[in-house]
Amino acid sequence: MSESLRTISPVDGSVYVERPLAGAAEINKVLDVARAAQAEWRNVPVATRQEILRKAVAAFVAKKDEIAAEISWQMGRPISQAGGEVNGFKERADYMIDIAPEALGDYNPGEKPGFNRFIRRDPLGVVAIIAPWNFPYLTAVNGVVPALMAGNAVVLKHSHQTPLCAERFADAFEAAGLPKGLFQYLHLSHADAEKLMGDIRVDFVNFTGSVPGGHAVQKAVGGKFIATGMELGGKDPAYLRSDVNIDHAVENVIDGAFFNSGQSCCGIERIYAHESVFDAFVEKAADLVSQYRLGSPIDTETNLGPMVRASSAAFVRGQIADAIRDGAKALIDPSKFAANKEGTPYLAPQVLINVDHSMRVMSEESFGPVVGIMKVTSDEEAIALMNDSEFGLTASIWTADEDAALSIGDRLQTGTVFMNRADYLDPALAWTGVKNSGRGCTLSKLGYESLTRPKSFHLRTKI
Repeated sequence: MSESLRTISPVDGSVYVERPLAGAAEINKVLDVARAAQAEWRNVPVATRQEILRKAVAAFVAKKDEIAAEISWQMGRPISQAGGEVNGFKERADYMIDIAPEALGDYNPGEKPGFNRFIRRDPLGVVAIIAPWNFPYLTAVNGVVPALMAGNAVVLKHSHQTPLCAERFADAFEAAGLPKGLFQYLHLSHADAEKLMGDIRVDFVNFTGSVPGGHAVQKAVGGKFIATGMELGGKDPAYLRSDVNIDHAVENVIDGAFFNSGQSCCGIERIYAHESVFDAFVEKAADLVSQYRLGSPIDTETNLGPMVRASSAAFVRGQIADAIRDGAKALIDPSKFAANKEGTPYLAPQVLINVDHSMRVMSEESFGPVVGIMKVTSDEEAIALMNDSEFGLTASIWTADEDAALSIGDRLQTGTVFMNRADYLDPALAWTGVKNSGRGCTLSKLGYESLTRPKSFHLRTKI
């Protein structure tokens, strides 16, 4: 009897999906098929790859309603918001497909009489992608589409919480006529996922997940000389300067903190507000959060769903309790949220003040519907606090002064600097992190560099 995965829906605790797990024989077969398919695909013109992948995107988007419902049942995002992930998938996929000819084109360093010199981008071979549940398509598409566009084959291992996402990818590629073997998925145990990554036939690993997971990836590939791309989370800060548009900031900062029940790697988890705007911001922020509607994500009136599992909610409850014990003040009354219940994934949102960096809620990644707000007196103080973290994925500055945002941004230890927005990936920009937020990048023209290797041609044409 083979092992199986069981997806427990946070909606009602039922088993939503059950699938057998693949083993060594399946891994071996999949990798052999992938390498054979990639040997032919690498010679297919980029324009032809574009045509096939555009058909795949269209086939995927055509299933938007079904996909949105599956997202809600698998990981708990409100059905009213889940369809937005399909829109984001299309935006990123379309952009990476569109820029492929330029990004993958030969680089000419300049004329040299008697020589033809250029650098060509060669595909790596087989790319293994390990994707998480929190934004199951948006995290995966960052690697899947550009890897295929670059001439690679892809093997996707998706989270046990969102296994249907891997199957939806496969359906779309089959509908588009992608040659067999170029995209495959495997439902795997952690141990077998490590075997997949460590196999000599895998040429690159793209991983999105936790810091311990990132260390496990490094260990798994340690016997080979291959690169990895890793996005490992964040504790992303927002800084409200004295010249901030408070109403705009309240709406967008709070959304950046609580969207997807705070389960976003680039969600806002720390807020620093200048003393001149602190009180006004706190009052309006608490008022907005108190209006959230926590409940079943299948209810179209819900705008705050459950966390992915009860243990995740318990972790955040612990952070909040510890902070209050150490002097923090909670501004939201959990009893106002009927669905909030200990021992379940349903957790009331919380806003904390009187917090500091000695508290876990301001230093550990929360990945839940809680945010702490600290008062600061200057840009200097804000910069020091924003950089006081093991993570560095994004940081946002809320101000009317673009020059100030640029100056502050230059001093921040982060992969992305936002001004007057947050929690968004522009596919034209490199998605990257520093410190324990990971390494490498996806999206943008630069995202193609990690999925290819440079090959130099130095041809003497006159003897």
